[in-house]
This record gives sequence, C-alpha cells and structure tokens, in this order.
Amino acid sequence: MAAPGGAELPDPPVVALGWCDSTPLLWRVKDLQAVRSQGLVGALLGSLPRAPRQNVRLGRPLLLLPEEEGLLLEQRRAASASPAAHLDGGGAELWAEQHQEAQRRSYEEQSVLALEDRKLALLRVFPPGSGSGPGATDQDLGGRLEALDCSFTFPPSALAVQISTCRAGLSYCPEARAFLQASRPIRGQGSRQRDACRYQVFRDLRGRGFYLTSAGKFGGDFLVYPGDPLRYHAHFIAVCVSLDESVSTLDVLAVARLGSNVKKTVLLCSPGAELGVLYTSLQWSGMI
Repeated sequence: MAAPGGAELPDPPVVALGWCDSTPLLWRVKDLQAVRSQGLVGALLGSLPRAPRQNVRLGRPLLLLPEEEGLLLEQRRAASASPAAHLDGGGAELWAEQHQEAQRRSYEEQSVLALEDRKLALLRVFPPGSGSGPGATDQDLGGRLEALDCSFTFPPSALAVQISTCRAGLSYCPEARAFLQASRPIRGQGSRQRDACRYQVFRDLRGRGFYLTSAGKFGGDFLVYPGDPLRYHAHFIAVCVSLDESVSTLDVLAVARLGSNVKKTVLLCSPGAELGVLYTSLQWSGMI
C-alpha cells in the first residue's frame, strides 16, 4: 500500500479470530483496535468482571457481523486464534497446565484474603480488651481466632471472577478439541443467496467509506454511518433486495414510514451482475 507521497504504508495487522461454535469473536485489545482502524465496528457483548449482570457498559469480546468476518478473510486480515490450530498435543497440554496452575494460585491468594476478612469481622464484633461477656478475656478471643484458622474453608464457587466453561483450545483431549471446532450452519439455497447479497452490499458500502452496523431493530439489514458511529448518527437504513426479488407495496410503505420516523433514508440495495450494487432511496412524503 502506497501513501500519497509515494512512501509505502505498513499493511494492517492480521487479527486473531476466535470462535464460539460458528460465531466470530475478537478478544485482544490490539485486534479490536486493528479492525476499528479498518472501519469495522462489530458489537461488544462481554460484561465487566466486577459487574457481570449489567448490560450498559459492555466490554470484550467483540462480536463481528458475518459480513465483517467475510471481509477480513477476503483481505487475508484474519487468522484462527485457537491454540489447537498451531500447537501440537504437547504444546496444548502445556497450555492447559499453565492455565490450571494460574487458577490454583488465584484460589490460594483469594483464600488468604477471605480468611483475613473473616478475622477482621470477628475483631469488629469482639474488640480486644472490651470483654464480650462475663469472664470473657483476650484469651477467649485468641481461641476464636485459632478455631477460625482450623475450620475456615473457602469454596471455589466464591472466586471473584467465575470461569464456568472450559476455554476453547485449552483442552488437550482430542474429543474436546473436535467438539470446540467451529462449524458453519447448513443453509438452504435461498439463505445462501441472501447471505451473498448482504455481503456484496456490505463490501460495496464499506469500500465507499461508510461504516456499517446491524439494523435488526430498525427492520433493515445495515445501519449506514458517514463516519465512526461514536461520532455520527446513521444516515441510512440499508435493505438488501435481489434484482429479481418482488417486494410488495405494503412492505415498501412500511419501511419508508419507519425510516421517516427515525429520521433516516431507506436504501434498497440490489447487487447487479455488471453494474455493481444499485441503490434506490425511499423517503416518506405523505399519503394521498
């Protein structure tokens, strides 16, 4: 790639594409930065470790649209992130052992902290020298603390951050690795044609400099932004329609009315064989 002045620009880095069944995910911060620099937005769907039940401030992983994944693969900007893809059996086994050792150390550290918290709570209830009752002495408090040392147990389920499922690729069992491999869902001829139509539209609009996200809640295929969605509102709702597909008048009126209500222009996008993608804009002007 050449810059306007003739100097060579470095190619965008290859991102490590992870999988949950057939869903493409990005986990590393540098991969999120790389795809964002290429105009791909995705959707964050991970919760924060300390607030796992909130859904307002989301974090990694980043879920990619199928079209975003396809564009990365087409440009050779994505590679499998599964350790099983590039580690032999011994390497995968070592990876799993390291992970288990890290989990064990974390459990031991949190056990010590939990015991200290329990002792502090006991000292708040029975402060030294206060006398908690008739005949109570500091020796009684010391006995309580010693008994706590002997009887205290910290259950693994009380760990600060839960990892309830096995990390993909960390298992060195061949059956587990085979189960975790991504597999494409089986689609009919109609679904494949629609996927191809969506991808052609996505690639064309992205090539024109637009940013795209999912538009399911607006009744379309993509929301089209003139720039980064963090700075701009979407201007268009893209609806992908094949050239030979018939669309009823009621459907056209419904999507045009919806676009008017949310202050966006509806684009009917139809990939053509030779002319690229044909765009038809719909704007609501009223009923007669």
